Amino acid sequence: MAEQYDVIVLGSGPGGYVAAIRCAQLGLKTAIIERENLGGICLNWGCIPTKALLRSAEVLNHMKHAASYGLAADNIRADLDAVVKRSRGVAKQLNQGIGHLMKKNKIAVHMGTGVLKSATSVEVTGDKGTETLSAKHVIVATGARARDLPFAKADGERVWTYRHAMTPKELPSNLLVIGSGAIGIEFASFYNDMGSKVTVVEMLDRVVPVEDADVSGFLQKALTKQGITIMTGAGVESIAVGASGLKAKIKAKDGTVAESEFSHVIVAVGIVPNTENIGLEALGVTADRGFITIDGYGRTNVKNLWAIGDVTPGPWLAHKASHEGVIAAESIAAELGNKDVHPHPMDRGNIPGCTYCHPQIASVGLTEAKAKEAGYTLKVGMFPFIGNGKAIALGEPEGFVKTVFDAKTGELLGAHMIGAEVTEMIQGFVVGKTLETTEAELMHTVFPHPTISESMHESVLAAYGKAIHI
Repeated sequence: MAEQYDVIVLGSGPGGYVAAIRCAQLGLKTAIIERENLGGICLNWGCIPTKALLRSAEVLNHMKHAASYGLAADNIRADLDAVVKRSRGVAKQLNQGIGHLMKKNKIAVHMGTGVLKSATSVEVTGDKGTETLSAKHVIVATGARARDLPFAKADGERVWTYRHAMTPKELPSNLLVIGSGAIGIEFASFYNDMGSKVTVVEMLDRVVPVEDADVSGFLQKALTKQGITIMTGAGVESIAVGASGLKAKIKAKDGTVAESEFSHVIVAVGIVPNTENIGLEALGVTADRGFITIDGYGRTNVKNLWAIGDVTPGPWLAHKASHEGVIAAESIAAELGNKDVHPHPMDRGNIPGCTYCHPQIASVGLTEAKAKEAGYTLKVGMFPFIGNGKAIALGEPEGFVKTVFDAKTGELLGAHMIGAEVTEMIQGFVVGKTLETTEAELMHTVFPHPTISESMHESVLAAYGKAIHI
């Protein structure tokens, strides 16, 4: 007889394991199914280990510029194997932590591949054979994988996805990065700092194209200054892989096609949802280009079946997946009779984005261009880090904060930052947006001195012609 649960979660990434924990906290008998590693891609092969790599590169960069801080450091070099080992160690530690959380919350872990047999049952095939689990509700949280290019299938040798780039067998001498989204730019930044010659090819007219245009322009100048070759409005037409490298035909913005040689290529052109072969089609689940259609609470069109994270429409970010997991868990609990939970639908306009290149990027809400397209009359403020005492003291004076307000109501529509530690600062604006803050509350907020966060305050003041330090 099938084992019975209140909730089964298919996938243990940052959406799945958080959903499982919240279900357990709400008194629901919960099981989670994972075919590979607890924590999913983010913890094992994505967000966390990449940040460990980038931290090593950041420290190396600081050491190379020790003289500018009045320090002496000679014979600086990077040990790639040791850097990768540290990154994998961080991932392993957190993976074990997820296992502990499952035990602590009495969540049944079933390792194996899960296939939906109905909206309330899942067949799991693993080392122990095949078993069928049943539940009142099922949450699909199977995540996504890197998208291949038809002419550049990843082989782990010369053609890499992000996963290969995290455990390189050797340091690329001449690296081609296709795509300038967060993943592409982070690896371009990492390998450039590590000593590789790096070229980034982006088919759109600017790097990190989802960000505000001012951020894109600033980043391109910063990366170019660091020695990275940036080609926008360009495309890779073919790749021929050889034993010692590869040749890529690249069509430039002016239409000319040239062939260049590289040692390796990272393909970072988006993701594909892991929705094949898990039983969705037989159940009639509605999807768009593979991404499962959901309402604001995670419900699919099939009763008792829910979906969260990278198998649903974007943005495809770990923190968005986790928040969706909590919303879905609380919505399920409410349907099962819990009167103490009051879930709210996901507001995608309040989801921050962070890119951990050097300089860092962080944003939330509408860009200036998107706000204009939406018909708003705007007040826009910008404050450069060169006017901030802490940034200068840190030796990190490059960057700025930009805020976008509705001129009629004072509503904060968007905030965009580039520079040191902005990924830690953006949450201030996220809280502000969630609380429906206007410029008045932000102006009346006291920011500590000396901190880079003072640039946030000055940016708000600048939008209304009141900036102090510029």
